[in-house]
Amino acid sequence: MRTLKEVKIGESVKVKALKGEGPVKRRIMDMGITKGVEIFVRKVAPLGDPIEVNVRGYELTIRKSEAENIDVE
Repeated sequence: MRTLKEVKIGESVKVKALKGEGPVKRRIMDMGITKGVEIFVRKVAPLGDPIEVNVRGYELTIRKSEAENIDVE
């Protein structure tokens, strides 16, 4: 199973599951990232943090540590 952190620039993936607990999981869900949602990876900063994505028509930035908690297919 892959995490969002491993997805390449320009790739679209579907969220399979969210890991983590408490504030981290709540922040991810507050961004509209839930099971079954399509995520398009737009850009990754030179050192890999943050990752810029499109979710439900919105442009968001996600920290690498948060991306590790999002399983994708």
